[in-house]
Amino acid sequence: MTTAPPSLRVSELAYAYPDGTQALFGVDLTIAAGERVALLGPNGAGKTTLVMHLNGILTAGHGTVEVAGMPVRRDTLPEIRRRVGLVFQDPDDQLFMPTVREDVAFGPANLGLRGEELDRRVRAALDRVGLPEVIDRPPHHLSFGQRRRVAVATVLAMEPEILVLDEPSSNLDPAARRELAQILRSLDVTVLMVTHDLPYALELCERSLVLSGGVIAADGPTRDILSDPDLLAAHRLELPFGFSVPVGGP
Repeated sequence: MTTAPPSLRVSELAYAYPDGTQALFGVDLTIAAGERVALLGPNGAGKTTLVMHLNGILTAGHGTVEVAGMPVRRDTLPEIRRRVGLVFQDPDDQLFMPTVREDVAFGPANLGLRGEELDRRVRAALDRVGLPEVIDRPPHHLSFGQRRRVAVATVLAMEPEILVLDEPSSNLDPAARRELAQILRSLDVTVLMVTHDLPYALELCERSLVLSGGVIAADGPTRDILSDPDLLAAHRLELPFGFSVPVGGP
């Protein structure tokens, strides 16, 4: 019996920007299919640079990135970008069409889907984020939390291997934060969540990576990482005032 490759494998990834700034110094990580993993780290740690390598926005200066066993290269970019879905921190950077239907259909339509199959993809994606009723509404008429969920739907419509979320809980009220968490727990895709929201990481991700100074400084159970005050302090990570990591379960 053959074993499926991991959803993501990054090996010895290093990258310097054209001005000479070295952002990544040799990142190694593996994420199995179906895992939900938080990527933690201070500002300037290299998190955005790493994420931009996952679908070929940036090209590795050294090392390799593989998605479901497929190397990220110029000739594989169309398929890689279907498999790796990025959800931006600001949903207004992702929603630009007159209606929700057109926004969610945009990616699959670019793959050549038309007619009933395209409509099925759109409706299924909106069902997964609990917003089938907004399909014909203009995105700018929705609440911020609804727009973020529609942005997730635009990615799910592509049927990705990996969902990468940049600060998914930012600017959400408590109810919208809870609703998004319920959606993310229900998805059958691999999730990489870039966040400064440590309680949200604990709630949603059993495993966390700490990226600091362009390398993976820690990789382990989220509970263990958040229970290590010296580790958090060393990498400028802080739990909210009054928050303590629960014993025995999130």
